[in-house]
Amino acid sequence: MRSVRLAWLSFRLGVLTALQYRANLAIQLLQSLMSVGVALAGVALVYSQTSRLAGWRQEELVGLIGVYMIVAGLLGLVIRPSMERLMEGVRLGTLDFTLTKPADAQLLVSVKQVEVWKAVDVAVGVVVLVFAVLRLGDRVGPDRALAFGFVLAAGVAIIYSFLLILATMAFWLVRLENILVIFGSMYEAGKWPIGIYPPWLRVALTLVVPVAFAITVPIEALTGRLEIATIAVTIGLAAAFLVAARWFWRFGLRHYTGASA
Repeated sequence: MRSVRLAWLSFRLGVLTALQYRANLAIQLLQSLMSVGVALAGVALVYSQTSRLAGWRQEELVGLIGVYMIVAGLLGLVIRPSMERLMEGVRLGTLDFTLTKPADAQLLVSVKQVEVWKAVDVAVGVVVLVFAVLRLGDRVGPDRALAFGFVLAAGVAIIYSFLLILATMAFWLVRLENILVIFGSMYEAGKWPIGIYPPWLRVALTLVVPVAFAITVPIEALTGRLEIATIAVTIGLAAAFLVAARWFWRFGLRHYTGASA
């Protein structure tokens, strides 16, 4: 409980720091609206020529864009900026200040930096997703909604673990910022169902950079495209990723020499 309280305090401090620049709210709102507007315009353009895209109906693809915005907002809110701070802390030796605190270091570094305005992306994504669910109507029941919640949480856990593993590589490599840029580019592909891409790209977005588990798979659960076994595999994979990320983090710490090196 002490670790959780310290992590919550770190999160609050990050929020208070971000609130010093309130003009960012208007900028972020404009960026979010432009991003979702462009994505929805692309969907409208595609469905002006066809009624289905690789078996996907228009309202299903709108829901996918909502999930994309929600996950992007969560990543930008705390996960990605915290991983960037972790890599910087390893390079500069300032990670020492976190390691000396009487709490779990992984938990603290995971909420070290907060970009509170990215919550706008989450809010916009929720609005788009709710609109899509209303369009889907009776196709979305309590069982599918529950499956969606579990699979979405599992997908976010997979992406968090993946980014933590990448950031932990900073204990051996000097600069990893470009890797996060590449991840961001790959994540952009999540605006469309993974099934529309060629086989090699589907493999890359599922096994190399697990974007599919955070975006396509949750909306498939919501629309009834997933079997129970697939949902169970996704949750199990999330647990495996969390365990692997934890082990790799602790392994990396043993190679950290600190600011005095």
